[in-house]
Amino acid sequence: MSTTDCIITSSVVPDELRLNVLPCYLGRHYLTGESMVYDWAARLCSSYEGGHWNFFTLSNGGFYMAPSNMDRVHVRWYMNGYSDMMGADAFGITVTLFALCHLAEHTLDDVIVTRYHQLREFAVHHAEAANILRAID
Repeated sequence: MSTTDCIITSSVVPDELRLNVLPCYLGRHYLTGESMVYDWAARLCSSYEGGHWNFFTLSNGGFYMAPSNMDRVHVRWYMNGYSDMMGADAFGITVTLFALCHLAEHTLDDVIVTRYHQLREFAVHHAEAANILRAID
């Protein structure tokens, strides 16, 4: 069985383990990466006003963040003309992908590039994959 045939699963990180998630997955870039996630959330969703985020680990070694205090949100990215509604989980995946891409360009760190590809591999099988992929295109 190839890795493309494996189902990638996500698990929410319990609150008591959250402190180590970003340093583990982003290394020394964890503060910049976290800031980029929140910045991209504000760029892509005009109604975003901050709040609590859940952290998720992926069975392929990746991770993502998603807001816990949102339902469906309107997401708009003027650079590719995307404008549609998506759920909080899909929004979190989208925002984290944008942040990882930006962070990879900024740092040229292969670990960050790997994190992007791990999350994208999960995203293509998500229930809202079409919206996620249109938003990041």
